[in-house]
Amino acid sequence: MTAPHPTSSQIPGLRSVRIAGTGSYLPEKVLTNNDLEKMVETSDEWITTRTGIKERRIAAEGELTSHLAAKAGLKALEMAALDPADIDMLIVSTITPDTITPATACHVQSQIGATRAVAFDVSAACSGFLFAMEVAKNAIATGAVRNALIIGAEKLSAFVNWTDRNTCVLFGDGAGAAVLLPSENGEGRVLSCHLGSDGRQAELLHIPGGGAACPITMDNADRHLATLTMQGREVFKHAVNAMRRAAETAIQGAGLQTTDIQLVIPHQANLRIIEAISERLGLASENVFVNLDKYGNTSAAAIAIAMDEANRSGAMKSGDNVLLMAFGAGLTWASAVIRW
Repeated sequence: MTAPHPTSSQIPGLRSVRIAGTGSYLPEKVLTNNDLEKMVETSDEWITTRTGIKERRIAAEGELTSHLAAKAGLKALEMAALDPADIDMLIVSTITPDTITPATACHVQSQIGATRAVAFDVSAACSGFLFAMEVAKNAIATGAVRNALIIGAEKLSAFVNWTDRNTCVLFGDGAGAAVLLPSENGEGRVLSCHLGSDGRQAELLHIPGGGAACPITMDNADRHLATLTMQGREVFKHAVNAMRRAAETAIQGAGLQTTDIQLVIPHQANLRIIEAISERLGLASENVFVNLDKYGNTSAAAIAIAMDEANRSGAMKSGDNVLLMAFGAGLTWASAVIRW
């Protein structure tokens, strides 16, 4: 892992940036482990002990990634007391876009009326929300834009092989969002961000078909090529190590110690991964926010959904130092420390 670059909050003359509002949206349909027992050879006990997941949400027929994203984004804008027409930048992080082109962000822009915004997507899988945060933060810090709406949204149910018990039990649908604004004196701010990737490990977790490398045709349509495939053990090993290093880098970049962190919001993929990282960092379990039992792995949406739930439930308090960390396909990893 390379040495971290200085963040915008560390460079003289640049504005600090804060999170002014959060939002999330989960589809109504709940798919439980008991439901999955009727679909594939698995059991509630098998899924729970290996992942910590009990249920996940599934988008309704006709409910697209952009619809999930728009609903989460509007909730974040409402909390920030900002009108969609006042948004300068709109970023959607997703690996399950409505269309290959245009960007899902453009569909969201149309749905919520963010007519002034520059809109584009970020594809960094489970790390994507934090990638979007760093892009938006830097744009605000330099004065390129006044504000930004960032959204992590996924309809993973459309890209899951429902006959593969090793993967179909893991994923769910949902969206989370945040509004970023300049930070004034006494307000919270994003203290540090760290991003990383290693394309040499791309095949450990990927969707092999559906792109230019492997278009879906009549000849291969029955081979589930446009669904998620994963080498679980290798992903687990890389996830624990990369997220631990990323977390340490972000904490160091914020000028803090691990003991200064009041709340940790990790990527919600697997309870065993969360527990392993927490142990290696010396974090108390009561300081780690977990909701994957309810939603499963929602990829780019996971941290955003958890952050909104922590915010609205009072788990995050003004002045708290909050550590965010993620790991995903690419392979990618990301971390951030926020003064709430």
